Amino acid sequence: MYANGQGVEQDQTQAVNWYRKAAEQGLAAAQFNLGVMYDDGLGVAQDDVQALNWFRKSAEQGMAEAQFNLGLMYTDGRGVSKDDVEAFNWFRKAAEQGYAAAQANLGLRYINSQGASQDHVQAFNWFHKAAEQGFAEAQYNLGLMYVNGRGVAQDYKQAVDWYQKAAEQGLIEAQANLGVMYDDGLGVSQDDGEAVKWYRKAAEQGDADAQFNLGVMYANGLGVEKDETQAVNWYRKAAEQGVADAQFNLGIMYANGQGVERDQDQAINWYRKAAERNKNDTHIN
Repeated sequence: MYANGQGVEQDQTQAVNWYRKAAEQGLAAAQFNLGVMYDDGLGVAQDDVQALNWFRKSAEQGMAEAQFNLGLMYTDGRGVSKDDVEAFNWFRKAAEQGYAAAQANLGLRYINSQGASQDHVQAFNWFHKAAEQGFAEAQYNLGLMYVNGRGVAQDYKQAVDWYQKAAEQGLIEAQANLGVMYDDGLGVSQDDGEAVKWYRKAAEQGDADAQFNLGVMYANGLGVEKDETQAVNWYRKAAEQGVADAQFNLGIMYANGQGVERDQDQAINWYRKAAERNKNDTHIN
């Protein structure tokens, strides 16, 4: 009540006091909430060690949220030495209780070999469990696995379905990828208008690749009326985030005076940035 100001004036310090009384009597929910207060510095000085302590007490009683948070503490090395195996173990305990965030996290750990051997089939299974609960990040990752045929047979239609679910929840990466699927006609009828729609949603949230792709659509009048000024606008946003193709295309726009006043110096500047970016990319292992 004190934590949320329900029926009483909000007072985080009082909330901590009452959580502590209940936590010391072994109430798992209170132990978890007290851990959160220490974790976030609400009503008490922020203290990772204390947060870890109370999350552990709650987790050991089987509270999924505490098990998940304890996994995060081990992941980040907060209040305890970083330990991917311990993190994995606590995420699994929470995941097996149906906690969607833990299921999604477990999927990522199987993909990235964090705390367990790489296993795409296991990753797919855990992403699927979380995705069916509506967890957007898992829906997106499930879409990726269907696109790439990892842990499951390649299926573009399934990929589109899962990208769509995540995109409709506002997940930027899913919106950008859904745009690509419509752009290329993968798993769905090719539709420039739909591609523009989803590119725009992601681009407006700052996704650099979507910004570049939206620029291409404006430059070529695909799914939208041709508008070179808009093309320059979106190329610039992506170029400033380091997308080499956008930097190169922006250089072309300056060189030809398309959508912007002709400026050879600016053209050379953006060509150089694109070349440097491509050179650096070839050295990434």
